[in-house]
Amino acid sequence: MNKQSKKILGLFSRYLTILLLGLGNLYIIYKILTPLTVNTLNLILSTFANPIVTNNAIILNNTMIKIVPACVAGSAFYLLLLLILSTENIKPKTRTKAIITALIAFFILNILRILILIPMISTQYFETAHWIFWHLISTIFVVGTWFAVVKIYKIKSIPICSDIKFIIHLTKNPKRKKKNK
Repeated sequence: MNKQSKKILGLFSRYLTILLLGLGNLYIIYKILTPLTVNTLNLILSTFANPIVTNNAIILNNTMIKIVPACVAGSAFYLLLLLILSTENIKPKTRTKAIITALIAFFILNILRILILIPMISTQYFETAHWIFWHLISTIFVVGTWFAVVKIYKIKSIPICSDIKFIIHLTKNPKRKKKNK
């Protein structure tokens, strides 16, 4: 298989993976991350109190903490995956490391976000703090995680744009190039 064929196959497999991960309203992502988030929070909270876990809720000191899809931030994880998978010219080993780094970093930041909000649940400031964390801080976390991965793994390509340029290059008529020379 020549270099161009490998590149086309890689492009196809990357975008197929992106498509499959997004199916069913991010079903796969939430199926993995929801129990992981609930169990991680339970583990951390159990060092300070005696939480009770029922499905996707944690009862802590007579307060129910529901871990809904927004808490899990599946769409943010999907965005990070999309950015990494839609970036050209990353070796498979480096891409795997970048994905693992991004997912672990964002998971830790997301758990910290939830832990910071938990003590505020019964206060009058909770809704405001929750809004700020959900709309502003989470966005900063995603952008910061992406920039960190780009810097750590020395990613030079621009997501999607590099792939579009490659596809355009493939569609150009090689006979026309020869005539212009």
